[in-house]
Amino acid sequence: MLKQYVSEGAPVDLPVDLLFQALSDPTRRLMVDRLSRGPASVSELAEPFDMSLPAIVQHLHVLEHSGLVCSEKVGRVRTCSIQTEAMRTAEQWISQRRAFWEKSLDRLGDYLAESPDQVEQRSKR
Repeated sequence: MLKQYVSEGAPVDLPVDLLFQALSDPTRRLMVDRLSRGPASVSELAEPFDMSLPAIVQHLHVLEHSGLVCSEKVGRVRTCSIQTEAMRTAEQWISQRRAFWEKSLDRLGDYLAESPDQVEQRSKR
């Protein structure tokens, strides 16, 4: 089951925390990759892995808890599909950080371009 604490001991309570925690495992990332091509049954998802069905189901529970995957049971078959809204949440979080760092690096580049003599003098000290 999903651990409720990250390594530092802080509670995992933000949706983005759950997303990245779920995506931190290579098996779950492969499952998400497969589901990005379309819905699949649990047995279809389990095919490429050398692990027990209960272990596969545990991975799917983590993905469902994070909001990345949803499942529906029809008869005896449980079909899983990807939730694109959760992927958008992760993408937005990454985009915000990328924009911040790009802006910061652009400012640094502008500063260095405007005053190369001052930077050179400081580095000689």
